[in-house]
Amino acid sequence: MAAEDPGAAVRRLICLWLVVLLVACTPQRPATGIVPELRLSPASFGASLSLTQRLTVVRISNGAQPLAAQAPVLDAVLEVTPDALQLIAMAIGQRLMTLKWDGKELQLRRSPMLPAEVDASHILRDVQLLYWPVEVIRSHLQPGWSLVESAQQRQLLLNGKMQVDIRYSDALRWSGQADLNNLAEGYRLQVESRDNGGNVP
Repeated sequence: MAAEDPGAAVRRLICLWLVVLLVACTPQRPATGIVPELRLSPASFGASLSLTQRLTVVRISNGAQPLAAQAPVLDAVLEVTPDALQLIAMAIGQRLMTLKWDGKELQLRRSPMLPAEVDASHILRDVQLLYWPVEVIRSHLQPGWSLVESAQQRQLLLNGKMQVDIRYSDALRWSGQADLNNLAEGYRLQVESRDNGGNVP
């Protein structure tokens, strides 16, 4: 049997990563409440941040389903300054997208391989839910929504019912592992971060 073309294998792997990435960008089942967008200014983060990250996204059918053991992984670099937020995502050395938010305009530069369904607003929302100060997020929530924070955990609720549950492995939200479980839209995002030396408090 002829050996497989390495280029074809790479393209197939990229397609697999893209399918997984879409889980985080499109609601997968009827939602009790679609999680609202957040377009908080970069300056409202209150510091500068530079992280190298590994992202794992899986679809969930209920809140108890564990992360898939062999779920594909995306590599990313996240940088936040008072002027802009930028997220670059890659898979096996191929840049898939560059997202940039300056507080006024949200831009998404995409690889031709990136499906049109990938939603920049949802990506920005998840980043800000994970890392922005809780009081800043609360001040921009729509009526009925609330955000509860305790030691190494955040919960976003709609009329008292949990929609998003976030757990952190470290008291510093951007250090170690963070798990964002979006019950409303049916996916779980696991983020492993390494600080590149940003000016964080």
